[in-house]
Amino acid sequence: MNSDVITGIKTSNQLERKMHLKGKIIKTSKAGAIVDIGVEKPALLHVSQIISDKNEPILRVEDSLKENQEVEVYIRNLQDDRIEVTMRKPLALEWREIDKDMVLKGKVVELEKFGALVDIGAERPGLVHISELTQGYVKNASDVVKIGDEVDVKIIDFNRRRKQIKLSMKALQPGLDEINGVKVTPAQPVHRKGKDKKKPAADIVEETPAEPEPTVMEIRLKEAMEKAGIEDKKGQSHNKRDKGISSDQEDLLSRTLSHRN
Repeated sequence: MNSDVITGIKTSNQLERKMHLKGKIIKTSKAGAIVDIGVEKPALLHVSQIISDKNEPILRVEDSLKENQEVEVYIRNLQDDRIEVTMRKPLALEWREIDKDMVLKGKVVELEKFGALVDIGAERPGLVHISELTQGYVKNASDVVKIGDEVDVKIIDFNRRRKQIKLSMKALQPGLDEINGVKVTPAQPVHRKGKDKKKPAADIVEETPAEPEPTVMEIRLKEAMEKAGIEDKKGQSHNKRDKGISSDQEDLLSRTLSHRN
């Protein structure tokens, strides 16, 4: 008896699909057999679900099964009025159980130029296209995985009619802009406002304070001094606001202006 055979089942309410049980043949017919699995009602074993010792389909029930023979069966279907069993080991993942975005564990069973075939317990292996193996460019699937590797995959698409399952390993890996699930954003230049804004060194020009514009009084005074032959000493300021204008200079200016009028 296999180690995964379940014992101690007493009622049909305890049964679940794919459950592995031990039973006894009660009766056989051309259509199949009736099997006692230890609950209140017998189970039906269709001829298409009977296999030989070599795990091959049979042509006639009597060639493989006899009354009172012990057999190992799996729960195939549960309905209100009957229990259906099979001698075929059920798939870990049947087509009706497959759904997009499912995350599964699988084993790499074959490598191709276009990707890797991964057994996920379904009727056929799923394909991890070379573009779905990992982040970034991949030249050969063998650069990422090898036959026998156990991998985590995500179902991204499937077609029951064509018996196709598309898988992705990349979908379960952090993106190039993520590290340990934390989003990484590229550094942005800091824009300073007002006086804090820094200029490039090449653009920095030493600025000298602009000299104040001369007033009308200062212009007239300079003209009068030039006429009177008074020398303007270099570096001396005539800005009345800074050093003041002497009384002599004011008198000279007044006389000059009077002659002009």
